[in-house]
Amino acid sequence: MRPGTAVLRMETTPRRTGTFDGAWWPRSSDLAGQLPALLAALTARLGPLARVGLDAGAWGERPGRLVVDGRTVRVDWSAVGDDTMIVTRGELDHFLFLVIPPQTAPALARAAMAMAVRDDNDASAERILAATGVTPADRTRVLPGAPGW
Repeated sequence: MRPGTAVLRMETTPRRTGTFDGAWWPRSSDLAGQLPALLAALTARLGPLARVGLDAGAWGERPGRLVVDGRTVRVDWSAVGDDTMIVTRGELDHFLFLVIPPQTAPALARAAMAMAVRDDNDASAERILAATGVTPADRTRVLPGAPGW
């Protein structure tokens, strides 16, 4: 993996019974540098996306729309502070992702991602991050960039 490259992990089973459908570990808090590649990867896997919902407190910039593969994807912002991202395909098909803070140590990020995508996972983002050692300080520091692996 190249330094600064975001990491995406999705559930590989068709059941979708856990709380999360996947996990995303952006490698910096530069949304313009991280989100387009994520949405392109999700579009390749899921098909055209209608919107993505993110926590406004986790990002400095807040675009209202992004163009991915020639299609406009709406970006909705909320102030829930819950370390999640909702991706909508079509009108009613929603996918929930755990968002790992960019500055998280690689071993902790991988553990949180693995826990999030387990079929039997029913834990909230807060519980997953706490159980895997991601501290509240990790979740509140906003860095302009994160070191590579």
